[in-house]
Amino acid sequence: MTDVSERSGVLRRIFASESAAAPGDSHEQVVLCHDRDSGLKAVIAIHSTALGPALGGTRFHPYASEEDAVQDALNLARGMSYKNALAGLDLGGGKAVIIGDPATVKTEALLRAYGRFVQSLGGRYVTACDVGTYVADMDVIARECDYVTGRSPENGGAGDSSVLTAFGVFQGMLASAQHQWGAPSLAGRRVGVAGIGKVGHYLVDHLVEEGARVVVTDVREEAVDRVRAAHHGVEIEVVADADALIRADLDVYAPCALGGALNELTVPALTATVVCGAANNQLAHLGVEKDLADRGILYAPDYVVNAGGVIQVADEIDGFVFERAKAKAAKIFDTTLEIFARAQADGVPPAVAADRLAERRMADVGRLRSILLPGGRRP
Repeated sequence: MTDVSERSGVLRRIFASESAAAPGDSHEQVVLCHDRDSGLKAVIAIHSTALGPALGGTRFHPYASEEDAVQDALNLARGMSYKNALAGLDLGGGKAVIIGDPATVKTEALLRAYGRFVQSLGGRYVTACDVGTYVADMDVIARECDYVTGRSPENGGAGDSSVLTAFGVFQGMLASAQHQWGAPSLAGRRVGVAGIGKVGHYLVDHLVEEGARVVVTDVREEAVDRVRAAHHGVEIEVVADADALIRADLDVYAPCALGGALNELTVPALTATVVCGAANNQLAHLGVEKDLADRGILYAPDYVVNAGGVIQVADEIDGFVFERAKAKAAKIFDTTLEIFARAQADGVPPAVAADRLAERRMADVGRLRSILLPGGRRP
């Protein structure tokens, strides 16, 4: 294995960015990984271990540059700290990205090399699935690494975490309906789902069962065909792309693909009065949350409602029990309502209220951890 820390230009920009960051935005550790033999190029970012080891998935994506990969890892790792805090988990936040097209460069050798890098962190970072990685990949990584969740049931794992991710988003959507329209129901509501892949197609299952009118879009025709086949006889409208979906006549817009879906172009075009989806980092930049609030659009913070997956894989650490994990994920409904209530009381957007709640838990519990001896004993 060859560490690429000598790539000083990238590191200088990381350090400069971290030095200028607000306290809650700075990261504890960033690892650049390179294995020449397998072609692995990866970034592991640990944002916070205040609540425990940093847990977050591994994204496999063909980034345009190493700097883009680093920035995505930093953003995603921060989001995991906040997500794990509000999910009530005793885990910090981290994320990893592997640079490359998983359809062409993913190999056993590359995944095992990546596993060795994760292992070298000694448990500070625990990985799981994300965009471009799957349960089978986690089983391969685990051949070199003890700090892997989201493994297959036959290997003692929880299996596909998309199941409870979608369930949690659905709970957040019901809470949004309760706050916006006075009842936790989506029956008859027009819900647009952008991205019907790993999580989105499960979300469609819940929406159809609920009696919602579903509109979908996806860049992959096979994803659309799968959803149509799964709900034969149910009218599911398909639009050309995310831009068309945003402009469609919707009650709820659910971004379930990559981040940055809410920006200065998309927010003014939204017809939906609720945004609640599975994608990470939906707000393209600071200020978008205020733009949504100014338009009267209720935004369910993404890292709150999409926490079902991390709840599922975290449960695996102590021996997975699906019903226990599902019961924890069901609490996303209550957490979402609490955030809306706090936002209303404080006169701030829900994203700000969620951040404050997460930061308070990290500060309070992190302070408590710092004064405990090993085994949880007080000094």
